Amino acid sequence: QVQLVESGGGLVQSGGSLRLSCAASGITFSSYVMAWFRQAPGKERAFVAAIRRSGGSTVYGDSVRGRFTIFRDNAKNTVYLQMNSLKPEDTAVYYCAANYELGAPSSSVSWYRYWGQGTQVTVSS
Repeated sequence: QVQLVESGGGLVQSGGSLRLSCAASGITFSSYVMAWFRQAPGKERAFVAAIRRSGGSTVYGDSVRGRFTIFRDNAKNTVYLQMNSLKPEDTAVYYCAANYELGAPSSSVSWYRYWGQGTQVTVSS
């Protein structure tokens, strides 16, 4: 049984930082691309960042590039999202996603097989 459990969300002021974590179980974590998506109220789920299984290659969405950093610890089966310089428009539920690495990471929701339940991030102005 695959489980992805996000944590670290909360309320933060504009300009602040948060670090999200996603702990995985039931998969060979080091063989999986891991990604973060987010969904704001009334909007579609959007790509935030992805990281290849080795951690050596990352991809970011345009709106977060330069402010967010994705990284992973394969020994802990955990992927992280460090979010700096947060803006009110970053407010959303953040989801962790995973798919077996067959090639370069995708920014498409449909490419990912496993999903967490999400963690709420709220940025106040």
